[in-house]
Amino acid sequence: MKDRISIQVGLSGYSFKIQSDNELRSSGWMSADRVFTSPELQRRYEEVELSLFTPKVALIPSHFHHPLHSRTMLEDVVHLSESDPVESVPVPEFAAVLIYSNAIGESLSKVISDTVLRTDGSKVKPLPELYFMLKQIPDLSDYNKVLASYMDGFLYLVVAQGKSLLLCNSFQAPDFTTAQYFIFLTLKKLQLNPEVSTICFRTPLTEDQEMSLYRYFKSVEQI
Repeated sequence: MKDRISIQVGLSGYSFKIQSDNELRSSGWMSADRVFTSPELQRRYEEVELSLFTPKVALIPSHFHHPLHSRTMLEDVVHLSESDPVESVPVPEFAAVLIYSNAIGESLSKVISDTVLRTDGSKVKPLPELYFMLKQIPDLSDYNKVLASYMDGFLYLVVAQGKSLLLCNSFQAPDFTTAQYFIFLTLKKLQLNPEVSTICFRTPLTEDQEMSLYRYFKSVEQI
C-alpha cells in the first residue's frame, strides 16, 4: 500500500487520515493553530489528497461545460463575490464537471498545500470535499449509496443507486438536526428507504449524532 495522507480543511480547522504499512490512522478534528506542530504534516507522502469544505460548487454534465462560462454557471446556483476565483475539475466517472470556488478557508488550505508535499516535492491542489465524495461513492458496496459530510454549518450529500448518480449537493444546516432533515427530505424525494440503506460519513460524528441516525438507517459508517 502506498504511503498516503488525506486531509480535510474547514473554517474551524482540519483533520487527516494516514494510510501506511496497511494501517489507517486518524487525527480527529484539530484547530488551525496546530498545523505547524503536527509532525504528520511536516513530511512527504506518495499520495496526498487535500479536501476543502466549500459549498460554492455545482456539478454539471461534461457536454454542457465550457471553461469560459464556468463563473456564469456557478453564479446561477451560489452567491459569488467579484474576487472569488472559479475553477473546474472533471469527474469522468459520472461524465460530469465540478465547477467550484475555493474562496472559503483558502488561507489554511494554502498553508497545508505548501507544507505537505508529494515524495517528488510537488504540491497538491486543494479540491472541494464534494469532489472526493464523488470519487469515493463508487467504492461503497451497498446498492443504495448515501455519502455525507457535515462541517461548519453545511451538509454535503452525494446519493447514488447502483452506478447511477442521483444527487450531489450542499445544504446550509446550522445544526445537525437540520442536516438530518435535509438527508431525510432528499431520500424521500428520491424514493429511497433509509431502513434498508447505510449512510456513510466522511466527517466525525458524535455518539449522539450516530445514535440519532441509527434510529432511521440500517447502518451508520464513518469512513
